[in-house]
Amino acid sequence: MRMLDLDSLQIFRAVVSEGGIIRAARKLHRVQSNVTTRVSQLEQRLGVALFRRQGRALVLTPEGQLLVQYADRLFRLADEAQSALQAGQPRGVFRLGSLESTAGSRLPAVLSRYHLTFPAVTVELVTGTTAALVHKVANYELEAAFVSEPFTAPELSSRPLFDEELVLITAHGQRKIARPAQLRGATLIAFASGCSYRKCLEDWLGRARVMPGRVLEFASYQAMIACVSAGTGVAIVPRSLLAALKATDDVQLHELPLRLRRNRTHLVWRDAPSVALAGLMDLPLA
Repeated sequence: MRMLDLDSLQIFRAVVSEGGIIRAARKLHRVQSNVTTRVSQLEQRLGVALFRRQGRALVLTPEGQLLVQYADRLFRLADEAQSALQAGQPRGVFRLGSLESTAGSRLPAVLSRYHLTFPAVTVELVTGTTAALVHKVANYELEAAFVSEPFTAPELSSRPLFDEELVLITAHGQRKIARPAQLRGATLIAFASGCSYRKCLEDWLGRARVMPGRVLEFASYQAMIACVSAGTGVAIVPRSLLAALKATDDVQLHELPLRLRRNRTHLVWRDAPSVALAGLMDLPLA
């Protein structure tokens, strides 16, 4: 006997998203007692507690947190099934991940074409580091993501898309940087750990046993480039991003060794592509 049904899961998700029984009942246009009963019945069928009381609030148990993840996946599959039956046309929400640099330089034209081709799809774009995005795709929090080398994700499928040239940037007036030793004691400006470009630079320095003075972490390339331009430190960025931001003249560019400057952006996904993802993959991306 199947213990889960979408109606019960919808009520459960409403309680989670609304933060309580009363607001969930109001959202679902049900009486409060009905919502309470349905949640209790779901807990009884599963044999676990999904919520615990913390003061006047309901807090998810570990089992409840796990069910939220499965519920999101089940509703996504239900939406995909409906889309597939409606002449194969994607519709609904498409959660897509991307590097900040790719979102700023490569995706505007891609997403514009996608919107014109599939107007019934709402794209929710989430940016982050390669490591964070791979984790989200592996855990079904995103349907797919644009990530850069290096990354390790044996459970994911991938397709190489964009070739990037990485460059080292400094403030103007800096002598040419050709060796890691010239960056000993320098301040590195980068995204948080998990950024694949940062890893490339740190590996280059590490192989030469060169330690930077410190690392300043930023959440946007605009801020990084502004700090580099002001002389705060050095950073590694894709040349295409500098062009997209019209910031090439704001900083001094230094060519990196061939094995370091060549990089490729991949699209990664888990399991069979959804209808929405298949639509994206059918478009000319590179």
